[in-house]
Amino acid sequence: MNPLRRSTLRVERARNRQRMPLVGLGTWKSAPGQVKQAVLAALDCGYRHIDCAAVYGNEQEVGDALALRVGPGKALPRDEVFLTSKLWNPKHDPEDVEEACRSSLTHLGLSYLDLYLMHWPMAFRRGKELMPRRDDGSMCSSDTHYRDTWKAMENLVDKGLVKAIGLSNFNARQVDDIITIARHKPVVNQVECHPYLSQADLLSHCRSLAVCVTAYSPLGSGDRPWASPDEPSLLADQELGAIAERYQKSPAQVILRWNIQRGVVCIPKSVTASRIQENLRVFDFSLCPAYMKLIDSFNCNTRFIIPTVEKNGKKVWRDGEHPHFPFHDPY
Repeated sequence: MNPLRRSTLRVERARNRQRMPLVGLGTWKSAPGQVKQAVLAALDCGYRHIDCAAVYGNEQEVGDALALRVGPGKALPRDEVFLTSKLWNPKHDPEDVEEACRSSLTHLGLSYLDLYLMHWPMAFRRGKELMPRRDDGSMCSSDTHYRDTWKAMENLVDKGLVKAIGLSNFNARQVDDIITIARHKPVVNQVECHPYLSQADLLSHCRSLAVCVTAYSPLGSGDRPWASPDEPSLLADQELGAIAERYQKSPAQVILRWNIQRGVVCIPKSVTASRIQENLRVFDFSLCPAYMKLIDSFNCNTRFIIPTVEKNGKKVWRDGEHPHFPFHDPY
């Protein structure tokens, strides 16, 4: 495998040191009936990193694909495929964490995960309901603190259910908060990251702590269900298109290459075999410093992936009043 395709995840115990491929397949929004073939296409063309989450509702189908390709007697040994899943918000109570992890393992057909993330720092009301809503569309929150959830996640490492643990959608202050109490240090913070939301400050902060940053929706998630026609389209950006033409690459490949050269892991989602292959073909060229700087300048702190509800005729952040909502901080 091309060495550029991998970046090191540092964990406290040397015997657990792993390597996480720089490009993985994202599975958010991959519909039933599509995600199995997407995972198979990805594994067959060289992907060795699949990103999952309980809330995506498709781990069973991802597991069906893994059963065909990964494990004893299959094309790929288990230790050659890096698999991530995430703890969903109603399962933050420490008593629920192990059960939630084991449920993901069962659905995926695995005995362990390479990485398990706390999907958000915000706890929702405890229970089986994935999205416990109030009448106004906002979520019913819980007062469980993410520090307590983290301590329960550390037990998963101790028991061998996961190789490493990390965070998702945490701001810099919250990352620091976890590190001050951690026995097992977070190795990843997975956040929305693309040229319109470069996350330069958060990236710098995480790098100073040896915490890897993974970019979800690195191509702007143009198929997000709540997208409106007046929102900018990252893949249609004319300047990015001109850069892509200069390198005889697609805009998507240029965007992924920009993040890779910044040391950011990318997990683009696709269910189209040709695009899945295209998204991996980003290791045969490099962007020159001038183009890297130009793409850096596109940042406008535009978040595409943030749930909103309508109140008094205005769109507001659905979870903005949660005490651990991460996006009030500058980064």
